[in-house]
Amino acid sequence: MTHHPTTLPATSAVVVVPVPGAKLALDLGQHTGWALAYPRGPITSGTATFKAGRFEGGGMPLLRFAAWLDELHAKAGPLTAVVFEEVRAHRGTAAAHTYGAFLGQLTAWCELHQVPYQGVPVGTIKKHATGRGNAGKNEVIAAMRVKGFFPADDNEADALAILQWALTGGLR
Repeated sequence: MTHHPTTLPATSAVVVVPVPGAKLALDLGQHTGWALAYPRGPITSGTATFKAGRFEGGGMPLLRFAAWLDELHAKAGPLTAVVFEEVRAHRGTAAAHTYGAFLGQLTAWCELHQVPYQGVPVGTIKKHATGRGNAGKNEVIAAMRVKGFFPADDNEADALAILQWALTGGLR
């Protein structure tokens, strides 16, 4: 028969479970909408622009995007999940290429840093935010305002809607 001690371990032996880090939601593109939920704090959101300068190569926006993710990861202490808008159809070839490049950079970054990531279909986000899967940009903005947020544009509103979806049980 195995004997198990009934006394509590010394204070120095107590394992402290870290507070889960922040969750990041993204509406990917050269003009990226983002929303960040801290474990014990407010939700912050905004937009970040990643465009190549006049004398820069085409890869510079992606390098700046990766550096931006590094900064968020360090400051948010650390990121524990990333959710993003999963776009399956684009208006044009350039938009599809841009989205694909940012998606590739994001997924590679998440793999490198061992941060779980998940795409969320556009219709799922819109239905969660507004009740309709084919809602327009202004409807998503209005829905986020009803929840107490004041997005500057549809990119920020989409990121907030994605984050709301993740925080209310959508994230797996």
